[in-house]
Amino acid sequence: MMNLYNKTCLECSQLITTRYSTSFSMGIRVFDRRFRPPIYAIYGFVRFADEIVDTFHHTDKASLLARFRQDTYQAISEGISLNPVLHAFQEVVRAYQIEQELIDAFLDSMEMDLHFNTYEDSLYQKYIYGSAEVVGLMCLRVFCEGDDAQYQHLKEPARSLGSAFQKINFLRDMASDFDDRGRVYFPGVDFTSFTNQDKRLIEEDIKRDFDHGLEGIMQLPKGVRFGVYLAYVYYTNLFKKIKSAPANQVKQERIRVPDGKKVALLFSSAVRNSLNLL
Repeated sequence: MMNLYNKTCLECSQLITTRYSTSFSMGIRVFDRRFRPPIYAIYGFVRFADEIVDTFHHTDKASLLARFRQDTYQAISEGISLNPVLHAFQEVVRAYQIEQELIDAFLDSMEMDLHFNTYEDSLYQKYIYGSAEVVGLMCLRVFCEGDDAQYQHLKEPARSLGSAFQKINFLRDMASDFDDRGRVYFPGVDFTSFTNQDKRLIEEDIKRDFDHGLEGIMQLPKGVRFGVYLAYVYYTNLFKKIKSAPANQVKQERIRVPDGKKVALLFSSAVRNSLNLL
């Protein structure tokens, strides 16, 4: 019966992924089957932690996050949890030997959102690492399936790709982050006077991360390469839309790629994959 419990917990994380992210869930679905459950489990964990700090208003967020942190550590230590998201996550942590440092860094970055509304350079780099880069590294541990030499070789490009995705999210959500939460993530940027020059400098930084990240994607194991490339394609298309919009528009609305366009990108990317162009 334990297999039934494990399977049910993983299905909870899969449901969370499909409900919260069209882009990532479509990417995961084209992974080889053995890679899908552990990546769903990682996404479910990071999604719920993020919900605590971004969505659960009128609650004691600090206490909820502290409890979530303690429950996470206990689940990993004991190898079981009655929280289905944490149970699925601890199985992946233990199976793929995901480092405690990555989990700590992620939870620390979530806690930062409870205390900071502006991020100067050192805080910004710490937040990017903890909120995005380490998530990519957790996934990379799964992709490499115990091959530490491969993991070390792909570690820096994986960090760059996670960084690019997160910075695009910051641009996409700039209006809601400021209006709803009073946050501005980009160092030295005043939301009230955000200019096209400010935006261009951020975009140049993202482009560097993207270029480095793509180098790593092309060296990933075949069973996951297409899925990660698909996420890259989605984000590069979102990036193009954001780049074509003036700073004032970015300040006022959430720019997105329509679901129909995402499906078209899936098919065009699948053609490239079938022709061994990835």
